[in-house]
Amino acid sequence: MFDPELFDYWHIAKATLLAAIATLFLVFQQTRYTFRQTREAYVTHLQQRERNNKAASIIVEATTKNKGKKKNNIIPSVRDAVSADDDDNDNGAFVIGFFHPYCSAGGGGERVLWKFIQALGQLKEEEREGKKKTLLTQNRRSKTKKENETNLHSTATNHGKGDEDIIRRNCRNLSVVVYTVDEPTDNYDQDVMKKVRDQFSIGISPSLHIQFVHLHEVKYLLDKPKRLSMIAESWGTVKLAWHALNVINPHIYIDTTGCAFTFLVAKLLAGCKIGTYVHYPTISSDMLSLVWARRPSYNNNMQIASNPIVSYVKLVYYTLFAIGYGMVGSLADLTMVNSTWTKGHIQQMWKLVGKIHTLFPPCDTKSLKYLPLSKRENIIISIGQFRPEKDHTLQLTSFAKLLQLHDGSMKRVDVRLVLIGSCRGEDDEKRVDELRKLSRELHIQDHVEFVLNQPYSVLLVYFGRASVGIHTMWNEHFGIGVVEMMAAGLVTVAHNSGGPKSDIILRPWDFKNNVTSADVPDAATGCLASTVDEYATAMYEIFGREPDEIVGIRQCGRNSSERFSDEEFMHSLKEILLSSSLFKLR
Repeated sequence: MFDPELFDYWHIAKATLLAAIATLFLVFQQTRYTFRQTREAYVTHLQQRERNNKAASIIVEATTKNKGKKKNNIIPSVRDAVSADDDDNDNGAFVIGFFHPYCSAGGGGERVLWKFIQALGQLKEEEREGKKKTLLTQNRRSKTKKENETNLHSTATNHGKGDEDIIRRNCRNLSVVVYTVDEPTDNYDQDVMKKVRDQFSIGISPSLHIQFVHLHEVKYLLDKPKRLSMIAESWGTVKLAWHALNVINPHIYIDTTGCAFTFLVAKLLAGCKIGTYVHYPTISSDMLSLVWARRPSYNNNMQIASNPIVSYVKLVYYTLFAIGYGMVGSLADLTMVNSTWTKGHIQQMWKLVGKIHTLFPPCDTKSLKYLPLSKRENIIISIGQFRPEKDHTLQLTSFAKLLQLHDGSMKRVDVRLVLIGSCRGEDDEKRVDELRKLSRELHIQDHVEFVLNQPYSVLLVYFGRASVGIHTMWNEHFGIGVVEMMAAGLVTVAHNSGGPKSDIILRPWDFKNNVTSADVPDAATGCLASTVDEYATAMYEIFGREPDEIVGIRQCGRNSSERFSDEEFMHSLKEILLSSSLFKLR
């Protein structure tokens, strides 16, 4: 007979719990083992590919030099040469994977991605060619202009001789993987490389092998959800990273899109070292403050802001998400951010992440510095994608206010506003239609022009013609467009917040009193504004100044933009990478 008193529910519960823990542990270990096998298989594939390429090139060279000799006399020398070369290059592969689903897009984030890859190609080529005088000869220097000359030796020797050898070996054997949701085509690799050269003027070393992992079949994981968007989007990126790393598991996983929750898969399961370049935090203290203050914005609509109960629920949701974001962010082994503003917010969120490196994004200032500074037209330009956070509405209303100042004097000199940018999809196209409608409502449609989805050559023409650049995004993380306008010689009026305020326009022109913050009028590098009246007044004062005075501001802005050049970025990136723990993997 069954005796209930002898049935110990507590023991059964404990046994069940222990069995569950043991099962999870075994599943975890098996998953780690599978990912390790995936990496080893890819490394073996790369090694064999390298041997085949070397053997083919040696056979061609040997056949040319030894015409008339028997082929079987050439094969042993080929085998010996390949073996010797394998010994020289440590017979290994060091794989770096970049999580950048839209790698073929033409935005600033993509330019950063390809500059990263270009820097890796240079490291590999320089080390393989033995250019030690540029990478292995000088000691690390302090934070001066000479810091840009710092090289591999200055970083590697700080780790000791053993670490230096490991860094050298890994540089010689670099290989890159890019995870993308683009669909594969017969000439996809060549088409992407051509686009990178044509649009960004970036050339990648042919010695650097680049493998694309196409995740187009699970592209739906990145679809924007309607509810709990931050959690749903983050979970989608986690699943996408799972698919990606099951195809190729690199030694180092670098996220350049702000998808920090993918670190859970890459670090805990795949066993990768983690590097990240943060353009904009997924959640920040500013977002929490907006909800707390119930202030309407593009990501906190009026219906939520006007309801205290809904605002409180959203605040709890944001707080819990921020805690999770901080935990996964702290898994990173190397954290790089694009501005002082971003660094401050990441420090607040990722409490345990360690040192955070500020690495300003690369801007093509070189091609813009030859544009003339004088004889500009009465044109104001705005550049950037037609996204809600760019606040093009503020640009139109400020321009309408400008045309009303002083009895419409700006209308009489035919001042025009040109909005230049790209549309990512149907939502952006609808947004442009709404902006066109707003310009008609403000009666400024005859003075406003929309230039959509045009190549860089068209933008370059406007850079050479325009007098003023306008930027209106609140708390822009950095502002590559602001730098480009300054480099092109435009007097730039940027939003008095975020990266433009903290890093770019460091000497703003006080257009009300005709003095800069440093009381040196001719040292101003641009203007900062926040409201419709401030933007309108700043633009009016710029058009109302003497040409010689404005040329001085244009030149100062251009000189200041050199801090964000491609060369500065490449030197700083190499130093950061080689001084980190990423390249010390054995």
